[in-house]
Amino acid sequence: MEPEAFVQSSVLLLLAAAAAVTLFKHFGLGSILGLLVAGILIGPYTPGPSVTGNVDDLRHFTELGVVLLLFVIGLELHPSRLWEMRRTLFGLGSSQIILSGLALALYFRLFVETWPVALLIGLSLALSSTALVMQMLYEKGEIATPRGQTAFAVLLMQDIAVVPMLALLPLAASTGASLPGPPLWEQLGLILLMLAGVIVSGRYLVPLVLDLLARQGNREAFFLVTLASVFVAAWAMNRAGMSMALGGFLMGMMLSGSRYSVQIHASIEPHKGLLMSVFFVTVGMSLDLGVLTTQPLLFGQHLLALVAIKVSLLFVLALGFCSTRSGALQVAFMLGQAGEFGFILFGAAKLLGIIDAETFTMAAALISGSMLITPLLVRLGGFLADRFPSSDPQVDDRFRYQPSQEQAPQAVIAGYGRVGHTIGTVLSSHGIRFIAFDQDPGLVARWRAEGQPVFYGDIRNPALLAAAKVEQAKVVVLTIDDPHASIEATTLVRHYAPEIIIVARARDLTACDALFRAGASRAFPEAVEASLRLAAETLDGLGITDEDAEQMVQQARGKDYALVRSEITEKPPMTDSGTPKT
Repeated sequence: MEPEAFVQSSVLLLLAAAAAVTLFKHFGLGSILGLLVAGILIGPYTPGPSVTGNVDDLRHFTELGVVLLLFVIGLELHPSRLWEMRRTLFGLGSSQIILSGLALALYFRLFVETWPVALLIGLSLALSSTALVMQMLYEKGEIATPRGQTAFAVLLMQDIAVVPMLALLPLAASTGASLPGPPLWEQLGLILLMLAGVIVSGRYLVPLVLDLLARQGNREAFFLVTLASVFVAAWAMNRAGMSMALGGFLMGMMLSGSRYSVQIHASIEPHKGLLMSVFFVTVGMSLDLGVLTTQPLLFGQHLLALVAIKVSLLFVLALGFCSTRSGALQVAFMLGQAGEFGFILFGAAKLLGIIDAETFTMAAALISGSMLITPLLVRLGGFLADRFPSSDPQVDDRFRYQPSQEQAPQAVIAGYGRVGHTIGTVLSSHGIRFIAFDQDPGLVARWRAEGQPVFYGDIRNPALLAAAKVEQAKVVVLTIDDPHASIEATTLVRHYAPEIIIVARARDLTACDALFRAGASRAFPEAVEASLRLAAETLDGLGITDEDAEQMVQQARGKDYALVRSEITEKPPMTDSGTPKT
């Protein structure tokens, strides 16, 4: 593509996406539906300007956004949590794939000539869209809810199932053709080798490199190494014949226990959002409207059957795995679409001659069409779920996450030196949950070794505030020694979370006033507080009772240190020897 044409296509894509998202969110329809519609409008199958005719190539590139999405989700999921999900992952996930695949195969057998083709179509369409569902859960903050963890377990099992499904495709080929690649035993060995490589590098090698870069203060290299580790993990899984998104998820899960996890999340989040947006646009571009014009009734029938079969089976299965009725309904409607892995499976089947071009076109249209109506299905599922009472049996806590509100810290401490550590110790002694950030990697390593919830990061980074979910806390404590950095952080936090209480440390009354102007709720000047403490001890030495001494100190603190301010204003500053400074 010529540079000028590339720029024009990029401008068209971004303008269409921005306009559609703005319009659809304004009417409460959600950004994802807007992006899908934008893709249809600028796709090669509609009249008017088109971004590109090579939709498949563009979609393959934007699948990197799915990789980053699963990486971010992995950062929030410790390996022990995954083990707790084993019942839902293997039980519900496997049952959904097999039963939905068989039911869909029975339906499509009415329209195809052989059972192998019907099974291929059924099992491929049984897979839901990891990108679409996880992005919707992520935007709504529902990944940590019971329905979110159930949906995630099913999707993760589907990602794993792509491997055997691709391996079995040649068995359905009547010509005896096979996909290019090594024998099955060699493929299994490669999978184990790549899995071991991702786990070892994510657990030991990458944190070691990030620690070195953090100590050097090299933020650019820190970000690039993080991004490279994600894409290398994705490449390794793809090389082994597995999902690239699975590689990103594994790398994220390995880094979830790192003291750099929040900073990593903050650095990746903006790039993930951009690529995910373009990915949904390309899915919309894949919808061939020619199918709707030539066979509209057949397309509508297939789409209705697809959604009805998957939703009904998922609802029954989810109920069988200890989910509530309302939760089972929401999960069923959330996973009622076909997914992006269907493009891969149908593409490979077309390459082997298992299906013809017409079947491939119809299948691709079904995938895109079902993804297009998913936001509406989710709304319908939520509406129906509200009709059920909230007194349904609860999900076994061993097999679900706790809601994110229960995990959120009550306080955030920025700066974990001597002052921050003292505050953290007091909070811990009272059973108050907190999270702390510091830019000194050595200090962070020291306190994390003692079990303190301290992470590497700069509170002045807006993405860090979002990654740390600062808005869910009640208080932000700023113990930063640098006055300018403290003011900058105060301004940013106040803008990000207008209702939160900000308690800040200041050197003197001048710095205290600047922090108040920046938005601090309370600010305490160290020099004045130290002087007042010395004054209280002096009064005690002179025989004045503790109560009277404390009352005098409180009077000095009153009205924003008005007494101290008047003394400073009326008299010139003194030297240590007691003579006025010139």
